Amino acid sequence: MRPATRVLIVDDHPMVAEGIQSILEGYDDIEVLGTPTNGRAAVDAASSLRPDVILMDLNMPELGGLSATELILENQPDTKVLVLSMHDSPEYISTALSHGAKGYVLKDVQPEEIKTAIDAVMDGKTYLCTGAEGSLKPKEGQEREALTGREQTVLLELAQGKSNKAVAEELDISVRTVETHRKNIKRKLGISSTAGLTRYALEHGVLQGTGRGI
Repeated sequence: MRPATRVLIVDDHPMVAEGIQSILEGYDDIEVLGTPTNGRAAVDAASSLRPDVILMDLNMPELGGLSATELILENQPDTKVLVLSMHDSPEYISTALSHGAKGYVLKDVQPEEIKTAIDAVMDGKTYLCTGAEGSLKPKEGQEREALTGREQTVLLELAQGKSNKAVAEELDISVRTVETHRKNIKRKLGISSTAGLTRYALEHGVLQGTGRGI
């Protein structure tokens, strides 16, 4: 029997966090470490408390859930982040997963499903609740995976001829994160060279800031 799963609940609505905490504390194999109310506090708490699983809200003050997830996983890659959100659109879900989240759970699920999600990611699986899983099913004719908002931003910087280091400094992220984004962009667009990325950006209006086509 494995030790209790150490969980951090991150949400800027205290009533939501307290509600989830009361649910999880009913399980003998869950230990709630705390309830930070913004992304910056979550990064600090994750660094000091080293949780196994973080339930992460997306929209928060000071630092959003996606940025917080990136920062946490850079230093603690073994931590499992489960996004807990009211947004069920495919864009939100795919973006969360591309930022390293191991699962996505809608806030209106039955309480026991949160526990199911925690157990699943602790077993090394990716967990999508029923509503999230359904919204990610590809529509006919949509074969190419869309770029996330952060990937579009990185593409814009790279297309201007900036190095990974320069992009990292501009966006306040690590060089390793830029390299990961670059790799994902090339894979999604089917482009193998930086010159190809620049050409794509020009052809699709990215360098003019229109973002058409992606």
